[in-house]
Amino acid sequence: MTPCIMLTGGDPILLSSARTELVAELVGDGDASLMVAELADDEFEMRELVDAAQTAPFLTDRRVVVGCGMGRFKAADVAPLLAYLADPLDTNVLVLEWGSTSGGGPKSVRDAVKACGGEIRPTGPGRKLDDWATQQLADAGLKPDRAAMRMLVDWLGDDGGKLPGLVSILVSTYGEGAKPSVADIEPFLGDAGGVPPWDLTDAIDNGDIPGSITALTRMLNAGRHPLQIMSTLHAHFQKILRLDGAGVAGEKEAAALLGLKGKSTFPAKKAMNQSRRLGSENVRRSIQLLAATDLELRGTIDWPESLKLEVLVARLARIARAAR
Repeated sequence: MTPCIMLTGGDPILLSSARTELVAELVGDGDASLMVAELADDEFEMRELVDAAQTAPFLTDRRVVVGCGMGRFKAADVAPLLAYLADPLDTNVLVLEWGSTSGGGPKSVRDAVKACGGEIRPTGPGRKLDDWATQQLADAGLKPDRAAMRMLVDWLGDDGGKLPGLVSILVSTYGEGAKPSVADIEPFLGDAGGVPPWDLTDAIDNGDIPGSITALTRMLNAGRHPLQIMSTLHAHFQKILRLDGAGVAGEKEAAALLGLKGKSTFPAKKAMNQSRRLGSENVRRSIQLLAATDLELRGTIDWPESLKLEVLVARLARIARAAR
């Protein structure tokens, strides 16, 4: 029996759904009231969780201990948990719901979970939304056609938390084994979800003005603050600016200059290619537009914030289109 399962992900809906399914799987035909101890209060301490994990089962052959909202604990708080994971009870399963958008918990905990024979299960789609969404529907017994699947993925954007509710509706409406089409699914779709930041920057780099406006609108509708979007754009164009005239020979040198860590040099390659494509004058113009919009968002012109950003991304995309 796996001694510990760590659920990670940045979407609370997907985390909660995964936790519910996992606990049901672990309990099986047993009595959940006897087997499961769930610590869901935001005020519980790490020692309380460890004490629960160290408590032997009573009237059952195994015990499931669930720690919810573990993302509030920092690396300095986890010493008792690390001590437990070094020698966990073989009758218990510890479930750690460690929501995070940046790695899913302290590295020391992830390493300890792996070392004791536990599992780390991401609950979100990451960048493979197509594969993830297809698997979620398949697990529910649904087989939408290709056009319906494409529409569904476009609608989700980067908001995977919208999928579980839609899946439940489709199953209850059409039943397991159904092959819903675009016409079958479309009536149940509400507002489209957000999109990841790279959808916006890629559309700008490609000179796609309508695509840039669409990505921006979906990000704003999904709750992204205008200053968050500006931060994304600043970071993107700062990479391009740093590579302008740097004379790097390839993507590895570009990654080293940008200080990018990890094995993938793809982001550095994209920035290097775009810097070369734009040229120094267009890079300078793009930075000037960003600076002007920064001031506009702080009140230099009396326009809606969304309009200020729409004008900015359209101008940035127009510069990129002219340079292609």
